[in-house]
Amino acid sequence: MIGEDKQKKYRLGLALSGGGAKGFAHLGVFKLLEEKNLIPEIIAGTSAGALMGVLFADGYKANEIKELFTGREFSEFAQLQLPKSGLFDSTRFRLFLKRHLRAQTFDELKIPLIVVATDLDRGESHYFTKGSIVDAVTASCSIPVIFNPVIIEGRHYVDGGLFRNFPVSVIRDACEFIIGVNVSPLIPQKYKQTIFHIAERSYHYMFRANTLEDRELCDILIEAKEFGQYKTFDLENVDQIAQIGYHWASTVFENIVKEKDTPVKQLIQTASGKLLKYRESNDSA
Repeated sequence: MIGEDKQKKYRLGLALSGGGAKGFAHLGVFKLLEEKNLIPEIIAGTSAGALMGVLFADGYKANEIKELFTGREFSEFAQLQLPKSGLFDSTRFRLFLKRHLRAQTFDELKIPLIVVATDLDRGESHYFTKGSIVDAVTASCSIPVIFNPVIIEGRHYVDGGLFRNFPVSVIRDACEFIIGVNVSPLIPQKYKQTIFHIAERSYHYMFRANTLEDRELCDILIEAKEFGQYKTFDLENVDQIAQIGYHWASTVFENIVKEKDTPVKQLIQTASGKLLKYRESNDSA
């Protein structure tokens, strides 16, 4: 875990779960955070959470990130190959990241980011905080069997969701408050009897199971069954998924404000108050 001292290094952290295309719900949460002036001081992301998180940490607004994916197809990010260590090659995904990321290393990001991947050789989680962003995010998104493992400094890395799909615990000790967004609820759903869809469904079960502990560590938890309506590689409903994320984030925040006075409520009200004062000063100017 990051940080062991009683003194918290960050006031607000943001933990983003994996979940494939369901991760576009993170964009709806980003939009609400922008409106509330609640910009996190550190982000931890796994798989789709790492992908959305790195773009947010790189300075993109929620709507700008959405535009990067709207109208695209899965084939633009992955190429089918003769099965070796994965059904799909992720070269196109890497090129997408290189083309759109302004920062190339973690140190260049506007918001500190922790990317969670799985060290396949050692059988443990690995937290990337330095070096190549492209390598780390590609590794975090590489679902075993479906994508090739990513080799970094001689080790093979795959999707971080195998052990830590919802990386709240990764930053819990370093943050006074944590907003957690879990986009991987498990709901009954039909699936095709192909190697691709069976692998996808099997990992979904695994990823969902290891989120239970982390859910309890959030100060603000945003999740909904509606996230589970969409398939892992669904790029046809980017806007709808983002809208669901925004709706449930808004609902959670509204419920918090209605409650009795709590530190979390104070956090939201203080941030919103600062934004209001900023707007008023600009209007008067």
